[in-house]
Order: sequence, then C-alpha cells, then structure tokens
Amino acid sequence: QVQLVESGGGLVQAGGSLRLSCAASGRTFSNYAMGWFRQAPGKAREFVAAISWGGASTDYADSVKGRFTISRDNAKNTVYLQMNSLKPEDTAVYYCAASGVQRTVKISCSGNYPCSWGQGTQVIVSS
Repeated sequence: QVQLVESGGGLVQAGGSLRLSCAASGRTFSNYAMGWFRQAPGKAREFVAAISWGGASTDYADSVKGRFTISRDNAKNTVYLQMNSLKPEDTAVYYCAASGVQRTVKISCSGNYPCSWGQGTQVIVSS
C-alpha cells in the first residue's frame, strides 16, 4: 500500500477557495488513479473527484462540477484538489485515496488490492 498525507484544509468564508494537497509515498505513484472523498458530520463518506493514473481523465461528483479541479504532479508524487466558490455544504473532512489496482481510469479497489486512504483534512466553510 501507499502512504498518503493530506494538507491544505482550513476555515474559509463562502465563495472562497482552498487547495488541498495529498503527498504519496511507498510505491510508484504514477501507476495509480487517485481521488478525493469527503465526509460531513453525520453523513456517509462520498466521492468528490478522481484522476486517472496517467492524468488524462478526470471525474467529478455533480455537486462540485465546475467548482473543483483535481490534478496530479507525478514528479512530486502529489495530487491536488483546487476548490473554488466554496459553499457551507462543502464543509467536511476530505480524504485522499489511491487506487489499489494499477493503471485504471477510476479508483479501483478489491480485497486483494485494497485502496489506500489518508488521515483526512478538515475543511470548514462559513456562511
């Protein structure tokens, strides 16, 4: 598995921006799709965005399309989530995830190839 460390969370006013970073170590970063999920208080964890192993394909939850952008820098073993036009409903703990299966477009996990997760970073958007 890979080790993931998120950073960049914080408190921001509605309409503001934040950029989350996720630094990976422990295996060949560029071979794996990466993604972001979030969990608000009292709610289940939900998908936010993902980027394919090569970076050519991205996917977003409908709730963040047009506002969030996922990107990756394979030279730095880092994936980013640029969040613009933040809303109070974006308040959550944001988790970075790495696919367990190599060279996929989407996050892919299985019993033999489990996904890896970071510890999470808190984002609070005030109204």
